[in-house]
Amino acid sequence: MRANDFKMLATLELLSHRYEYIPVDRLSRLGGFTVEEAHHLLSRLNKLKLVGRRSIDYIGYRLLPAGWDALAIRRLVDDGVLEAFGKPLGIGKEADIYDALTPTGERVAVKFNRLGRTSFTRVRRARSYVFESGWIYASQAAAKLEFEVLRKLYPTVSVPRPIARDRHVLVMGLIDGVELANVANITEPEVVLDDIIENIRRTYQLGIVHADLSEHNILIKPDGTVLIIDWPQCVPTSHHNSLELLERDVSNVLKYFRRKFGLKRSLQQTIQYIMS
Repeated sequence: MRANDFKMLATLELLSHRYEYIPVDRLSRLGGFTVEEAHHLLSRLNKLKLVGRRSIDYIGYRLLPAGWDALAIRRLVDDGVLEAFGKPLGIGKEADIYDALTPTGERVAVKFNRLGRTSFTRVRRARSYVFESGWIYASQAAAKLEFEVLRKLYPTVSVPRPIARDRHVLVMGLIDGVELANVANITEPEVVLDDIIENIRRTYQLGIVHADLSEHNILIKPDGTVLIIDWPQCVPTSHHNSLELLERDVSNVLKYFRRKFGLKRSLQQTIQYIMS
């Protein structure tokens, strides 16, 4: 890709809050292109599936997720954060995570937030920071919130190390582990449960509740300790529903260990310990 390709993508990004499909004349004026140059660039970006095109009352273009990815990746590369991408680590409904390398050869995880890929109405209902601003701003808000929370929690809580963020893309330390839900057997399940509860307690002491905790976002690392991931739905302990959400998190964990390993613990006693 060339410099003008990125300039056009950035112009589309800038106008995305005002139009569903942006008229070519607006893109040419704001981007500093002639109309002919704008048509040429947009046609090329459309063929690369970085922008979408619509021609009804007028010819207009919109930024596609791949185009927004390109803008974020370019910034992270220019800033010396990323050097190369590897295999996908996880493809989900609201985020994709990839293995990557920094210029120094460090392996990192890169998370692309994809809010609105399935049901934007459902996402808006679940996330307090999502209004009518569209998938671009919702995904960016999710990445910003998660990055700020990870910076607050790390290293007191066992979470991925936050490294950098641009737009909707979050770069973290290597996520190395297996989902608790996919672990066939644990030699000492009580030790693992204690580790999880202690991390929930430390999180609460730092003023945060995960609010979406389950066996699917708790990883068991190679050394047997836990890593808690996926924080975009977290809330502060001052939130009016924080206690209800904390109880739901803890209940999910206790139910899983009771079902899978036969461990029984009191929900209320565990909550009291976390809040003490």
